[in-house]
Amino acid sequence: MTTLKERITEDMKAAMRASEKERLSTIRMIQAGIKQREVDERITLDDAQVIAVLEKMVKQRRESVLQFEQGGRTDLADKEKAEIALLQTYLPAQLSSEDIDALVRDAVAATGAATMKDMGKVMGAIKAKVAGRADMSSVSARIKAALGG
Repeated sequence: MTTLKERITEDMKAAMRASEKERLSTIRMIQAGIKQREVDERITLDDAQVIAVLEKMVKQRRESVLQFEQGGRTDLADKEKAEIALLQTYLPAQLSSEDIDALVRDAVAATGAATMKDMGKVMGAIKAKVAGRADMSSVSARIKAALGG
């Protein structure tokens, strides 16, 4: 089984052969982000750590899309959206809202959480289960709603 880093490298080679400039540019950006973290921390990233890098990139691009749309720059917003779409091909399948709600209910029950003070416990219980498969800000909002916040 190939690692996520190997898959990204193979996709880069394929994009080079096919002369897909936009795709190649985004894949090179992904590799640069992975390499930067490896150099900074003096480690070799495993798949879970690569997913964390990709999630951060997706989050940054979502924020950029909002900024560009507010500034009336739909051309730049579209470019960021295209990058998000490519980044998401390397992330695990996203959870549905029903799945997230079920995980929140289970975590609240398992931790015995009753008030907003217990939010940290619930987030801790859920974070590993949803890593890479859901936007943590929406998960956080659902936990707040479940705890009556």
